[in-house]
Amino acid sequence: NLYLDMGIPKFFRWLSERYPIINQDVTTDAAMPEFDNLYLDMNGIIHPCTHSDDGSVVRMTQEQMFLAVGNFVDKLMAIVKPQQLLFLAVDGCAPRAKMNQ
Repeated sequence: NLYLDMGIPKFFRWLSERYPIINQDVTTDAAMPEFDNLYLDMNGIIHPCTHSDDGSVVRMTQEQMFLAVGNFVDKLMAIVKPQQLLFLAVDGCAPRAKMNQ
């Protein structure tokens, strides 16, 4: 699961164990409630879309990277279908300590 390695260490695991109902498989044909807004932390999307899962080097052009990220966001939009707002949060490059991690 790519989300286990991103963000605040052990926070996802703690949150999932404390509130197990928050983790549910979602598919495009599942009945979804209506949502007004969808907020995305793009750092958790950009990295997995532009790097391989196994750590091997993948050469992508800037256009390929934008397409991969855009396709992923499109999939999320098709599932959630926000009625009013899509908010994409990007906070810049990771600090050196995080990159070394």
